[in-house]
Amino acid sequence: MAAQSPVIFIVSGGVGSSGEHLVNTVLAQYPEAQVNVTTVGSVRQAEQVLETLTLAQAQGGLVVHTLVEKPLRDLLMHEAYSRGVRAVDLTGPLFDWLTPVLGQQPLGRPGMYRQLHSQYFERVAAIDYTMAQDDGKNPAGWPEADVMLVGVSRVGKTPLSLYLAVLGWRVANYPLVPQLPVPESLFELDPQRVFGLTIDYSQLLTFRLQRQTHLGVTGSSAYVDPEAVEDELRQAKRIFRRGGFQIIDMTDKTIEMGADEIQRRMSPRKIAPPAPM
Repeated sequence: MAAQSPVIFIVSGGVGSSGEHLVNTVLAQYPEAQVNVTTVGSVRQAEQVLETLTLAQAQGGLVVHTLVEKPLRDLLMHEAYSRGVRAVDLTGPLFDWLTPVLGQQPLGRPGMYRQLHSQYFERVAAIDYTMAQDDGKNPAGWPEADVMLVGVSRVGKTPLSLYLAVLGWRVANYPLVPQLPVPESLFELDPQRVFGLTIDYSQLLTFRLQRQTHLGVTGSSAYVDPEAVEDELRQAKRIFRRGGFQIIDMTDKTIEMGADEIQRRMSPRKIAPPAPM
């Protein structure tokens, strides 16, 4: 066993996701090993290369790089050799083979793959954001939301949030819970981006009874009491009016129908990317 965990530096002119993916794929074959992986992204200057090599030399680390700018790539390989640092070039050999075969020089611009597939990465970012903001979590991130959904339990906030996220929208949602005060930060958001979800109380009651049965809960409670449910919906509408929020009635609506209505109302403010094929 080594006295300390080995160190791998991933050097990239972009965000480093390609190098990270390959390194993590290899490390998965050593499930019990402890390896420290550091990604050094947005490398555009010689100084950044030299600083990383200095660290790798001091720690006896390996450098894995995906630099597409030939001067930087050549500098890294030359300096790594002269310092005795082991370096793995993930892109150079492929460039060397493709250039004469294709009869053209590579552009050498970092981040081209991400630019060409920007819609995909935007969707992934939207889904990550939406998952992190589900059910009232991380209120500090609410100002970044394209859409904020507010409503009582079982009105459809989470499935609607995730559906919109797949379409490229960054969505947060907040559950209205009886006896719990609504955070003032909710009313500081742009009301045109906040949608209050409501529904006919009898349909909501049916959904809650189904949920309670699914969970194996029996007996009466305020969660399924008709008067309490109706009062929750009245209180929710008061909150919507106070905030000047847009209201979406989800009665007899599918998630797709609710999402379409929200997108129509939001379209002057932001056009979501086209749905994936």
